[in-house]
Amino acid sequence: MIATTHARRALVAFMASAALLGAVGVPAVAAPSAAPAGHSGYGTHSGYGDFARLSHQKAVTVRVLKGLFERGDTGVVDRYVRPGLIQHNPLAPDGAKAPKNLGTALHQKFPDAKYDIKRVMSEGDLVLVHSNVVMTPGERGKAVFDIFRFQGGKIAEQWNVAQDVPETSVNGNDMFSTESWPRTEQPGPAWLTEYNKKVATKAFDELMVHKDLSAIDRYYGPEYHQHNPTVPDGVEGAKAGLGGPSRPSRNWRSPGSG
Repeated sequence: MIATTHARRALVAFMASAALLGAVGVPAVAAPSAAPAGHSGYGTHSGYGDFARLSHQKAVTVRVLKGLFERGDTGVVDRYVRPGLIQHNPLAPDGAKAPKNLGTALHQKFPDAKYDIKRVMSEGDLVLVHSNVVMTPGERGKAVFDIFRFQGGKIAEQWNVAQDVPETSVNGNDMFSTESWPRTEQPGPAWLTEYNKKVATKAFDELMVHKDLSAIDRYYGPEYHQHNPTVPDGVEGAKAGLGGPSRPSRNWRSPGSG
């Protein structure tokens, strides 16, 4: 459990996006790696807060994930992962030894594996990474979300979920692109970030916790783009995907129902 309020909000915002992306609880292989720090594709701007610390956390996360998975470099674990690593992947034991063993074994079996990082975000002591993990060239691989908690400049805790990348999508969007506009690499004002987190948290609570489908009308724009390959674009697609007849066990409440 994360104690700080800002961390809880960041985690809830992630969970909301993960739920709508269909990031089901299928454990991703646990591990860290290496890559060029500050790569423009990784979103080096934190937006607000301690820029140097947040940038360090993102750069370390990229180095660990790519170094371990793509090169089998266990040295990144010694440098950047705390010995008492807390792991929430049910298939991975706690401690830094597990990712080292995993990285070595995977690199031997899959020497051409790629941890293709699409997005990296950091706030407080958390880093969120959205990636396409492909173990064998030519395969579609998995869409993976990793969350890392830092302590003393090193990775102290990890959560992750993964979903197979299917061949087709009902909405026509892939699982990694950005469809909405405007797009920018520049950080926005701090007040807007705080406002967006409050809206995302409230939307998540009403929709995913209280199962109120009318929350989609209140919080989602008509141009809403969906990257879950089984859910159509738009608010009606979101309603159908979350509360339609294919999901009767969720007990969703339709707009206007008591």
